Amino acid sequence: MMTLDQRRLVRHSFDSLREQAEPFALLFYGRLFELDTSARRLFHNDLALQARKLMETLSTVTESLERFESMRPRLADLGRQHAGYGVRPDQYDIVSAALIWAIGQALGPDFDPPTRDAWRLVLADVCDAMKQAAPHP
Repeated sequence: MMTLDQRRLVRHSFDSLREQAEPFALLFYGRLFELDTSARRLFHNDLALQARKLMETLSTVTESLERFESMRPRLADLGRQHAGYGVRPDQYDIVSAALIWAIGQALGPDFDPPTRDAWRLVLADVCDAMKQAAPHP
């Protein structure tokens, strides 16, 4: 469970990310493909479109932090969708690492340890919800 202060840190930092959405998303995808070269084959869309989807999802998550349980059905759908695309459960950790790295690059010194920890909590919850809904081999 996130504290009020952690939710505030995530929202405040996301507002900064939103202002630089395209460069942030490109940083993320670049890092993701660097960490997991096999992930590139999962993306058949234009990365600009994919970047918009990423920002929309992060926006919805940050707006729903007080009522995260209400997000579970949408995250479950995303988890099943991603499993259908071929996303493996172990790739969620790589995605989280790439996101944390990209957020750090985008925010610079504003991405202090408390903000980093708050984002790690959010991403862990999101990934857990998505993985739980995905069919297991």
